[in-house]
Amino acid sequence: MRNTFLLIIMSLIALHQASAQNLNLIVGTYTNKGNSEGIYVYNFDSTTGKLSPKNKATGVSNPSYLTPSNNGKFVYSTNEDNDGSISSFAFDKLSGKLKFLNKKTAQGGGTCYIAVDATNKYVFAGNYGQGNLVVYSVLPDGSLGNLLQSIQDTGSGVNKSRQEGPHVHSTILSPDQKFLLVSDLGTDKISVYSFDNNSSSEPLKAAEPPYVTVEPGDGPRHLDFHPNSKYVYALMEMTGNVLAFSNDQGKMEKIQTISMVAKGFTGQTGAADIHVSPDGKFLYSSNRGDANDIAIFSINPSTGMLTLKGHQSTLGKGPRNFVIDPKGNFLLVANNNSNEIIVFKRNKVTGLLKATGEKVALDAPVCLKFSK
Repeated sequence: MRNTFLLIIMSLIALHQASAQNLNLIVGTYTNKGNSEGIYVYNFDSTTGKLSPKNKATGVSNPSYLTPSNNGKFVYSTNEDNDGSISSFAFDKLSGKLKFLNKKTAQGGGTCYIAVDATNKYVFAGNYGQGNLVVYSVLPDGSLGNLLQSIQDTGSGVNKSRQEGPHVHSTILSPDQKFLLVSDLGTDKISVYSFDNNSSSEPLKAAEPPYVTVEPGDGPRHLDFHPNSKYVYALMEMTGNVLAFSNDQGKMEKIQTISMVAKGFTGQTGAADIHVSPDGKFLYSSNRGDANDIAIFSINPSTGMLTLKGHQSTLGKGPRNFVIDPKGNFLLVANNNSNEIIVFKRNKVTGLLKATGEKVALDAPVCLKFSK
């Protein structure tokens, strides 16, 4: 009897350990390229870095960006079409199954970014085509509710071929959930909104000041907060610059501009994604174009300033998005143009990356997100 009891306890411990090291990697794709069918789910072993197919949701049009809810029960995706929309799914973390719940218009085209608040009450989506931001309520069953706000950006930039009008490219909540930052590639500004998660009508209001401007022709794309919320890092798609800002309750002041481009590089750039490591010690940004690499920066803990440490080839083409696992052991890259996901091992001391040899073939991967 005692041996049986011990065996049960040991089995439960082993099951818990296995569960703790396994994460769901949810992948958004372009379905108008190649043979991609929608959203793909992989099991990721956070100890070994190995990926294995788990499930998929087919018939989802261009789910180019997605976000899981904080409780891991739901997933929200963009549908980056000319007539943009956003979709909601119930998510079974054990099987990886995504059950479609409903779809809502995004009030614009080229819907390219989506975020959900920590309480799973609001979804925020940005439209590149129309240059506007929409806010939807979320119902208790996880489905999308009413349209609460549609906020239209105005203006243009100096690059007439890329900045003829507003192009919202990301909508990112602060770690304390008090502010939403919205980058607009077309107008060279980053808007700041205060966020009231108890409002049933207009949860977003323009902060004071309502935005910060970047250099003409920079084209702000993606942003990330430092874990301590004191710093914000913004990636400029068109110049390859990374801008560091101090942040005090939504009041942002630029403290540094540094290039992510390797010294002597003369090819085409296309800065794409940016993330701070979970420990707040390093920052990474991806560059498409002719570079196809990840720039690695160390972060000064006292000032938030960046120092370029090096570059890592993504071993493919078009690194549109990447993700760092919650423990900070691995960095995974979605090479959109070469149809693969590549796994790199992170050195937590130096911040440098090393290819593990692990990769998954998948047509047009765009967005990578972890969920428990």
